[in-house]
Amino acid sequence: MLNISHNKLNQKVSLSKFKSAQKVFHRRHYKHFNRFLLAFAGVAFVVLFLPWTQNVSGKGFLTTLTPDQRPQTIQSPIPGRIEKWYVKEGDYVKKGDTILFISEIKNEYFDPNLVARTGQQIKAKSSAVTSYEGKVKALETQIGALGNERRLKLEQAKNKLVQSRLKVTSDSIDLEAAKTNIKIAQRQYDRTAQLQEEGLKAVTDVEEKRLKLQETQAKLISQENKLLTAKNEVINAQVEIGRVQAAYADKIAKAQSDRYTAQSNQFDSEAQVTKLENEFTNYEMRNSLYYIKAPQNGYINKAIQGGLGETFKEGDALVGIMPSDYDMAVEMYVEPLDLPLVHKGEKVRIQFDGWPAIVFSGWPNVSYGTYGGEVVAVETFISDNGKYRVLLAPDKEDHPWPKDIRVGSGANTIALLENVPIWYELWRQLNGFPPNYYQPEETKMAKAGKK
Repeated sequence: MLNISHNKLNQKVSLSKFKSAQKVFHRRHYKHFNRFLLAFAGVAFVVLFLPWTQNVSGKGFLTTLTPDQRPQTIQSPIPGRIEKWYVKEGDYVKKGDTILFISEIKNEYFDPNLVARTGQQIKAKSSAVTSYEGKVKALETQIGALGNERRLKLEQAKNKLVQSRLKVTSDSIDLEAAKTNIKIAQRQYDRTAQLQEEGLKAVTDVEEKRLKLQETQAKLISQENKLLTAKNEVINAQVEIGRVQAAYADKIAKAQSDRYTAQSNQFDSEAQVTKLENEFTNYEMRNSLYYIKAPQNGYINKAIQGGLGETFKEGDALVGIMPSDYDMAVEMYVEPLDLPLVHKGEKVRIQFDGWPAIVFSGWPNVSYGTYGGEVVAVETFISDNGKYRVLLAPDKEDHPWPKDIRVGSGANTIALLENVPIWYELWRQLNGFPPNYYQPEETKMAKAGKK
């Protein structure tokens, strides 16, 4: 009652005659209640000094420890059309098992004998390369023969030149002898003519000497002609040497040009053979890609491209597969404010969705249904959700994780930090301060060692 009336009812009516009032307003109850409040205050005061483990909580989900163990999709590197399925969803496949068969949709690969025809082209071009190699060798032999023939012809021409020069020398000596003879004949004629004028020689002797003189003069002229002829032969021999060199240089140059042409054709054919071999290998590899195979042991999750005759582009996902052998991990996300508190190797408590648990975040030892984890990786770049990703692995020193948990299910994580009194944690929470920033023991020892 608000007691706003001037008629005071409590002053006129006595409640002591009622049994309920006698039990409630008895002084003995006030004494027990005060004792209870005093004991509760004492317990609360003691509790304020109990240790409390600071923590950073986060949400995440189950994943695998290594990237190759995570669920994946199988793509086809070439476009095609689905022709036959060899598995169904939920089937277990081993590495290399055929999942489906596809066929070509590009017209340049429709020929079923494309690989065989390309092999025939390779053989034909290889034969052309062999032919050009033979032609090059034949031309090299021809060039060698022309070189030898040129050497012999030059030696022959040089020998003729030497002979011509020796003949010039011989004719020169004969010419000098003829000049000497004509001088002698001239003196004999003059002496005989003088003696004939003096009457000591007959006219017949003079005529004989004159005839001999004329013969000697004729021999001189003849010897001069022979010398000029020999000199002309020297010039002809020199011209012949030049002609031989020019002729065989032209023949050898033509043969070398033919050899270079043959080599060019040989190299071009070799390049075409290499290109055809590359295409042959590509066609063989493309034929092997018609069978989509399992990259590892696992279970078929979902057929992304269904039905028969459905076409797809290169790189399109065809089927999803979950590896059968994997190591569980938890992927959690923390706020940027809490990132400096998380370090590699720290302990974390994890509560999995679907597994009952009683969690005392500040007293991890009395929590029930949580499992131990250890930080193995901390992302250095922020994720799309505005938080940083942290990867947790099972704690080997704790009891193992449940066997029935699956990749993708949710998990709540509690990263354990320093131990502080409860009163300090309440004061921190009321003031909105972050948890204590600290360094792991290994980091502290490393810094102390540097000092």
